[in-house]
Amino acid sequence: MAGAGGDTPQRGDWPGKAAPKAALLPEEPPQEQGLRRSAEELRQEDRLSVCSKLCYAIGGAPNQVATSATAFFLQIYLLDIAHITPFHASLVLFIGKAWGAVTDPVAGFFISKSKWTKIGRLMPWMLGCTPFTIVSYFFMWYLPPFVAGRVVWYLTFYCLFQALTTLFQVPYSALTMFLSPDQKERDSATAYRMTVEVLGTLMGAALHGQIVASAHASDRCAVNLTINAADSSGSLSNTSNLAEPLGLQSHGREVYMIAAGVIGGVYLFGIVILFTGVKEREDPYALNSDKAIPFFKGLRLTMKHGPYLKLTASFLLISTAVQLEQSNFVLFCTHAASLHNHFQYLVVTILVSAAVSIPFWQWFLQHFGKKSAAWGISWMIPFAVMLVTIPNLVLAYVVAFVSGLSIASSLLLPWSMLPDVVDHFRLLNPHAKGPETIFYSSYVFFTKMSAGVGLGISAASLEFAGYKPGMCRQSSTVILTLKILIGAVPAILIVIGLSILLFYPITEKSRKETEFALELLRRGHRSTDNLSKNEEDTWI
Repeated sequence: MAGAGGDTPQRGDWPGKAAPKAALLPEEPPQEQGLRRSAEELRQEDRLSVCSKLCYAIGGAPNQVATSATAFFLQIYLLDIAHITPFHASLVLFIGKAWGAVTDPVAGFFISKSKWTKIGRLMPWMLGCTPFTIVSYFFMWYLPPFVAGRVVWYLTFYCLFQALTTLFQVPYSALTMFLSPDQKERDSATAYRMTVEVLGTLMGAALHGQIVASAHASDRCAVNLTINAADSSGSLSNTSNLAEPLGLQSHGREVYMIAAGVIGGVYLFGIVILFTGVKEREDPYALNSDKAIPFFKGLRLTMKHGPYLKLTASFLLISTAVQLEQSNFVLFCTHAASLHNHFQYLVVTILVSAAVSIPFWQWFLQHFGKKSAAWGISWMIPFAVMLVTIPNLVLAYVVAFVSGLSIASSLLLPWSMLPDVVDHFRLLNPHAKGPETIFYSSYVFFTKMSAGVGLGISAASLEFAGYKPGMCRQSSTVILTLKILIGAVPAILIVIGLSILLFYPITEKSRKETEFALELLRRGHRSTDNLSKNEEDTWI
């Protein structure tokens, strides 16, 4: 039996059936020799160059740069620079994420209706939305001169940014299926993509963190403490101290806008590399008589596909846990662990660890299976709990390193497993053309929605705990809430998510059988009746 991208299938091979002995095989007819040669030629065409994989990976990095900066710093920016209450910040974060989630299936619907152009079916969407994404990102970090309408301002541009990144991310993610029909090549391209995206995440956090670090430095806290003491004393000289916080606010506004401008330039660089270095292929499995599957019919079939439901349910919980860690980590270091002078270096440690471990996880899943690699996500749980209970600088760096390993696994695996789910769906529905955008858009929808709910609950919890924007010393209730959001809640979500993944039915064996059957489909064999009986029924 052929592997995931290995030997060419021979006559008589079929999943679940033993091949006849070599001595009993008749001489191969010339027609089948021609088929075998054509299969070898197909495999040569299916291979991707390192340059193509790198260009594909670099094209997605800007989104990760911006998303990383937003995940780590938007909440603390809204609270300490824009001086929005935690409740209003929770509304901005939740509604923005929810809006981005809603636009995912809408984007999937319109993209699935797109026709092929000279530059492909997906590429025009990515090119068209990038300039507007840059503008919305810049104004998302702009501090307007008015105070009363700031919540509406940030909500508008955050929703717009989320919608535009969706219009980029859905076709970009689905592009994986149109780079090559070979599973090994797709997995390799995904590993390149995840490595560069983690580096992009590192770049976003490092660039943004280093530029805006002075807005959250300890000397700012010393000034604020003096002002807070003056406020509490009720002294009439309070007005003389107002110049300092206004100056600090002006400085914070400037550094955040500089950071936004730098990341906007990264967007331009990434889209140029993607457009010039990646060639989108037409659907390799579509038969001439096939018609595009109607969006809502495809969505209904997607929601009935067992492997997809289990994969999505598992990783939406895991991604929510990671999102909670990201959004509250800076707040935790600043207010609960007295590590405000080290948070940017801890963030860099997390992301460097994640970036350098992606090749390890790619090697691990190829040799031990994708489900086995998923358990690496749980490594961060005991260390995060230790940091919450024993806030120590050395331990914080250990936690940052191990968390990076877990985050790398959580980033690589869903995007490596989702193409397997799409292949499995294709095999069960061989005449359904164009299901990729439906799968990818609905997956991003669920993960964004769960992250939005998590962020909304997180910010609302800080509001109920009594978080005071701009204050350097928070109450013990706020500190306890931050510890729960960093330690207990992510741990519970990860455990539940990994438990669901135990029931994910696609194994390495069934994945190879699916690839073999799809290759026969490409060569004109349309019957899938003899698919291995060992594979469990995956329909609900």
